[in-house]
Amino acid sequence: MSGVSVVSEWRNWAGNQATDPIEVVAPRDEAELAAVVVAAAEAGRKVRPIGAGHSFTAIGSPVDVQVSLDRLTGIVRADSTTGLVTVRGGTRLKVLNRSLEALGLSMTNLGDIEEQSISGAISTGTHGTGARFGGLATQVRGLRLLLADGSVVSCSAAENPEIFDLARVGLGALGIVVEVTLQTEPLFALNAREGNDELAEVMASFDTHASETDHFEFYWFPHTTRVLTKHNTRLPLPETSLEPVGRVRGWFDDELLSNTAFGATVGLGLRVPGLVKPLARFAASARSPREFTDISYRVFTSQRRVRFVESEYAVPRAAGMEVLAALQRAVEASSWNISFPVEVRVAAADDIPLSTGFERENVYIAIHTAPSSPWREEYFAAFERIAGEVGGRPHWGKMHTLSAADLAERYPRFGDFVALRDKLDPSRIFGNPHLEQVLGS
Repeated sequence: MSGVSVVSEWRNWAGNQATDPIEVVAPRDEAELAAVVVAAAEAGRKVRPIGAGHSFTAIGSPVDVQVSLDRLTGIVRADSTTGLVTVRGGTRLKVLNRSLEALGLSMTNLGDIEEQSISGAISTGTHGTGARFGGLATQVRGLRLLLADGSVVSCSAAENPEIFDLARVGLGALGIVVEVTLQTEPLFALNAREGNDELAEVMASFDTHASETDHFEFYWFPHTTRVLTKHNTRLPLPETSLEPVGRVRGWFDDELLSNTAFGATVGLGLRVPGLVKPLARFAASARSPREFTDISYRVFTSQRRVRFVESEYAVPRAAGMEVLAALQRAVEASSWNISFPVEVRVAAADDIPLSTGFERENVYIAIHTAPSSPWREEYFAAFERIAGEVGGRPHWGKMHTLSAADLAERYPRFGDFVALRDKLDPSRIFGNPHLEQVLGS
């Protein structure tokens, strides 16, 4: 096969998904990528693309051949007047953010991690927070997809719109995303206000916080009634003066407390479960309030050095606090010891068929544990059951157990996606067991 090819084990970022030694190919360009796919198809082998491997599900797990997109990176073209920027599919968000800054541009919204590739982020429905803003895929204006027969198709709202409509969140099931055209905007800043509050008070006023703040989220610390709130307000540049977090304060809060000390407390809690609850109370009060202003991506994103696994459900906005209250009751009634906070965000509705935001506003609730946590399965199952009662939709890259039949009930155009997959990849060249679970065989 063309490209750099090695035989290697594969493991995702969290370490909860792994394979035996597998062929990994790293094409240098579109032609080499096409040759890899065609050769695999002729040999009856399956191909699975991978970016950063930051999904917690087995969505990126290969069967025969894994295609690394790490050499298909960088900006192809950019128009600072229109804000349209075309980028290769393997480009990591952390590289893209800095490249856009150099051009005086910003992504409209981001999640809180920037390790993912742009193709993986949009394909799994990655999102940030903000009641007026959709997920990253809503910023997509065009795609180049390499299909199972080795051909490449360009699509947008004007060109092959029937493919573009469904492929913006495509799970890697329709083809390999070679290029993405994004609608960016002029570089902007965020004023960040972070503070502590009581869970009951924040839940009671959640809609006000979400509606009156550009980007609002909060973290609840299980076994306590305390939360960390984040209010981020958009500000124009260059009119705004930046006042970033000081070096010492940033190291103390974001590296020592959020990574080093937190990692130590998680490890200690696994060894001595009885310490988890007092440690949770300490963690809930360890960070003091702060306010700062910086370039948007520096505020949206943060480093995550402590490994975890995650489940996240999008639930109708009107039911969000009801779901969180039920989760709180489940934790209090259990014998679980949960070291990681619960993250709560909000996002706008969109028109992307397999987006969790399809035709409804959502509250996103995400739960986390250490990969080896003995309470993980019970905790995640209870959360899935609670979210399911209100039609919750799982993040495609985060852990859940739903089947194609379950998902078809929660996505009105699920059948349209499956039909397009049947047309573009009838032999399931891009398939794997996880896609059989969520899309059917």
